[in-house]
Amino acid sequence: MNLKSVLESMLFAWGEPLNISEISRILNMPAHNLTAVLDEMAEKFDEDKERGLIIQKFGSSYQITTKKENYEFIQSLLQTTINKSLSTAAMETLSIIAYKQPVTRVEIEMIRGVKCSNVVKGLLDKQLIKEVGKLDKPGRPTLYATTDEFLRHFGLNSINDLPALNVKIEEEQKAI
Repeated sequence: MNLKSVLESMLFAWGEPLNISEISRILNMPAHNLTAVLDEMAEKFDEDKERGLIIQKFGSSYQITTKKENYEFIQSLLQTTINKSLSTAAMETLSIIAYKQPVTRVEIEMIRGVKCSNVVKGLLDKQLIKEVGKLDKPGRPTLYATTDEFLRHFGLNSINDLPALNVKIEEEQKAI
């Protein structure tokens, strides 16, 4: 078996982020061995400037995707419209969840100053956030965190790749 060939074929055929635990189960190989091979493959794909595909890592999942610079051509080919961007309310809520996770809806509302149950529901429906537990407090409020889909949507490898908050605040102050 040519492991790299099999992994590339699996990622291509699946078409969505494929979790390392699922790959490990299918190939009956330790996840850490597969992660090392996939990371090496991703590096080689990225180094080859002639290639139109890359392997991206989203948390513990991998996906073959097209290079960003080829987007407009692929869009024309598929004749699709650009997904509507998230509303300002959704982006604000998602930012709070990303930086403070795990966080409750009440905490989000305290920061934003407005109700956000519909926005949270929309983010759940888009699978950008997920429920990760309940607080051991009266009412047992739900805790929310971002998902691998969030990482994929924003092109991040992990939540640690988010820009530092102090940088954003300084940039906003300079703009004022």
